[in-house]
Amino acid sequence: MEEKLTMSVVPDLEVLFELADLFKVFGDSTRLRVMYALFDGELSVTAIADSLGMEQSTISHQLRVLRQNKLVRVRREGKQIYYALDDEHVEKIIQMGLDHVLE
Repeated sequence: MEEKLTMSVVPDLEVLFELADLFKVFGDSTRLRVMYALFDGELSVTAIADSLGMEQSTISHQLRVLRQNKLVRVRREGKQIYYALDDEHVEKIIQMGLDHVLE
């Protein structure tokens, strides 16, 4: 059962700053496109770039931001690196945002 937030339980200011920073990461359409590309599973930078029709350097930069914010995880297989959404929370945040926009 999920705990419902109320105004009487406001998180610490530091936590709110972290939450605001997290939402800033979601505020970039390129990063959202990268995360959508990862909805079906892990991909390499090349595969993401090809699927989105973008430069690998752009994708690498956005993946770095996503990784720093713990939204994607990395798996290395030899010289190849694969990226995936970190967990189901990331999918839920995106889906809830999309549901809200489409309402």
